[in-house]
Amino acid sequence: MVDAVIALLSAPSNLGLRPPEPGGVPGTAKAPEALREAGLYGSFQSAGALDAGVVLPGRYVDDDHTRPSGRVRNEEAIVDHARRLGARISALIERGHAPLVLGGDCSLLLSAGLALAVRPAPGLIHIDGHTDFRHPGNSDECASLAGEDLAAAIGLHWPAIADIDGLGPYFAPARTAHIGCRDDDEELAEASARLGLVIPAGVAMGRGMPETAAAAITVAGGSGYWLQLDVDVLDPRWMPAVDSPDPGGLDPDELVGLLRACAPGAVGASITVFDPDLDPDGRYALLLARILRDGLGELGSRVHGG
Repeated sequence: MVDAVIALLSAPSNLGLRPPEPGGVPGTAKAPEALREAGLYGSFQSAGALDAGVVLPGRYVDDDHTRPSGRVRNEEAIVDHARRLGARISALIERGHAPLVLGGDCSLLLSAGLALAVRPAPGLIHIDGHTDFRHPGNSDECASLAGEDLAAAIGLHWPAIADIDGLGPYFAPARTAHIGCRDDDEELAEASARLGLVIPAGVAMGRGMPETAAAAITVAGGSGYWLQLDVDVLDPRWMPAVDSPDPGGLDPDELVGLLRACAPGAVGASITVFDPDLDPDGRYALLLARILRDGLGELGSRVHGG
């Protein structure tokens, strides 16, 4: 049952990902329509959700050989899309809706950050198979924002990305909780030192999803936080249709349990990195649609009311 008025918002961006091959284009831009075909929109709309349309990104360009130093791939297009998508998210929240943003790649987190940055110390629950904490202070290989989004969201990236329109940091580090990285994540130690909470996937599975979610919600402020889900938090046995699959992730039932606990207090959520090009028969779209339907049905219910 949908207690808040959930607004399904398509954000078919692939701008923050590396090309799958030289000159190639990542398939994540196809994810919203693949999920529509898998019944996601119909299941949410039958429970009262609305279709809030689409915010289209600019064209993906493999600019590795032309991009100047100090810039991420497709930077101008990412910033432009972040502003437009952020404005749409903000308008939906102001109207009392809980935006469910269907990406797309996880550079979309900047859009949510812009939408919430005017709020005092907004919180974030970041569920992802990686910390996405690469930034210019710990790497000389910054290029793909989809692997750097969490660092950018708390103000650690180049200002053109981390301080759009002077609004950074978009989320308060002390009110940011990450769940789901693997134990060998290269930025695990730094993320743990800087963020309010970091729970790797193995620890989360050991504690159980109720305890994991409760800890994250406490750090994120209890309610009114943003919920970001990168579907590569799932083990690749269940979800191989992502650009960087790593073993040691959650199973579908664990993810549903985690989302169910976190969704009611979230002001909105974004779903990223599912790649239909890696799902030729649509089976993983069907699985993801079920997970989102079962896990996010009460998105925003404690924030927006019944």
